[in-house]
Order: sequence, then structure tokens, then C-alpha cells
Amino acid sequence: MTLVLTRGDLESVLEPEACLAVLREGFRTADAVPVAGQRVRTDLPFPGTATALIPGLLPGIEAYTVKVNAKFPGAQPALRGVICLHSGQDGALLALLDSATVTAWRTGLAAALGTHVLAGSGSGSASGEVLGVIGAGAQADLMVRGLTVLRPHGELVVHDTDAERAAEFAARHGGRVAGSAKDVATAADTVLMATWARSPLLRLADTREGQHFTSLGADEPGKEELAADLLRAALLVVDHRELAASMGALAAAGLPATAADATLGDVLRSEHPGRASAGSRTVYAPVGLPWQDLALSWVAYEAAQREGIGRRVDLLA
Repeated sequence: MTLVLTRGDLESVLEPEACLAVLREGFRTADAVPVAGQRVRTDLPFPGTATALIPGLLPGIEAYTVKVNAKFPGAQPALRGVICLHSGQDGALLALLDSATVTAWRTGLAAALGTHVLAGSGSGSASGEVLGVIGAGAQADLMVRGLTVLRPHGELVVHDTDAERAAEFAARHGGRVAGSAKDVATAADTVLMATWARSPLLRLADTREGQHFTSLGADEPGKEELAADLLRAALLVVDHRELAASMGALAAAGLPATAADATLGDVLRSEHPGRASAGSRTVYAPVGLPWQDLALSWVAYEAAQREGIGRRVDLLA
């Protein structure tokens, strides 16, 4: 029997604290898995792209994931798909999970973790930090929720090309709306970005020393949020150097894999010191890795098993 977990099921069993814990451990240990995860992406003869991530693997979990996503920017939701959770013992299909929900949670919370590790303390203390958001979608929502668990912040400033969505986001998180991405960068100590931008929203001249930027939008060819001069000037941390250089923020800016100073795993394993001083600019620019799908899918699967959540189906009947 296969457990089917919908968006509602997943949101009833997932908790930011537990997810952050498994993501932190995953960044520390995922490189020990001898089989490399692959991210495959293709254009379509339709207004969207298709992406597959395979296999999601982590030490200590006898299961793996295969994720298939459709990304259609003009649709609501813009991302749809499924994650298949398979047993590592015999390949049995343990669960089918809504990929949009798992992707938003794992991407947003992993970005919150990277932000927390790299960002400074804002205006003298974390409680005085002004938090900026550019792109008020599901991933930004999870970034803010995760970051709130990890550290306090002060004022929140948000901008989105959809003014109504920006206003709703600001109301939900107790913030205010800014008129542009540059206005957010002017106001904020830490800036979270999750957009569909295909040209830089911020350049070095739009920023100041001591700021941190997390860029989620540059996750496939053609998407770009931060200009090359800002990436060169900052301490630049990614989740995977080669992927960042082939389809992420480095690729969009025309920079090689060597332009990344470290991976987040390097920093969490204390193999790189991370932010050197309060005056440093820092950037975290992840692409998203298959093991992150397994980390949260496994958490959700075990919690749903315990709590009797979800629907069991026999796909072989």
C-alpha cells in the first residue's frame, strides 16, 4: 500500500523546528553518500519547464526520493508535481507526496538556515534587524517562518510585482510594503529573494556593507536576481558549486564554480568560517538538492504514519 499525502496532510504534520533540524544535519552529512544526486531540467513546447531530482539520499535513511515538477510561471500554483518516496530495501513505493508543498518547505527552510548562519546581527542586535523580502510567494513565506524560529527580527519590508500579494504578505507577517526591490535593499539588513526575475533586481551599488542576501530565484537557466558585481564583492555561499555554475546564480551572472567561496555544508561542518566581520556582505544562493526532498518527505511520512494522516491506496490493484 502507498500512502498519499496531500498539501493539507503535509501542512498538518510538518513543523518548522523539526524540519530545520533534519536540514541542518543533512547539510553536514549528505556529502558522505556515495551516489551523487542529479537535477535534470528541460524546456517544453508549452509556457513552462519540467524538472526532475533523483535520487534523494541521506545517510541513515533506508529510502530514496524521485521528484518530478512542472514549473509554469503564469499558473496558480506555478509549481506542481509529485515526490515518490521509495523503500531502499525493495523499491516499494512508500508514499506519494505533493511536491509543491514539500519543495516550498524544504527550499524556504533551508534558505532560512543559510540566512541565519551567514547574516550579521543587523542594527547592533538580532532583535533590531530589518528583514526585507522581494517576491511574496510560498517560498518567501517559509523563509520568514523559518527565520523567525531561528532568530528574532525587527521591522519587515516586502515588495512584489503583485501589489495585492505584497500587501497580504505584509499583513500576515506584520510588515510594510515597499515600492521596489531597491527600496527593500535600502531599508533592510537582511534581504530574502524568491522571484521569477530574468535580469538582476539588485546590483552592488544598490547595497551597503554588512548586508546579507539570500537568492532563491536563480534556480534554472535564464533566471537572475543578483548582478555579477554584487556576487563578486560578497562572501558567496552556495549549496552545490557545480549546479550553481551550470544553472544557478553563478551561471546567470557568467561566473565559474570557483567564484563560490564555500558551500553551506562547508560552513556547518566548520570547514569554512562563514562571515568574517560585521562589515562583510554575504550572499547565499542555493539551487536545491535532491537530498532535501528526502529529508522532509521522510519526516512527513513518519509523522503521518504515527498520526494516521493521509490516504492509503493500492496502485497495483
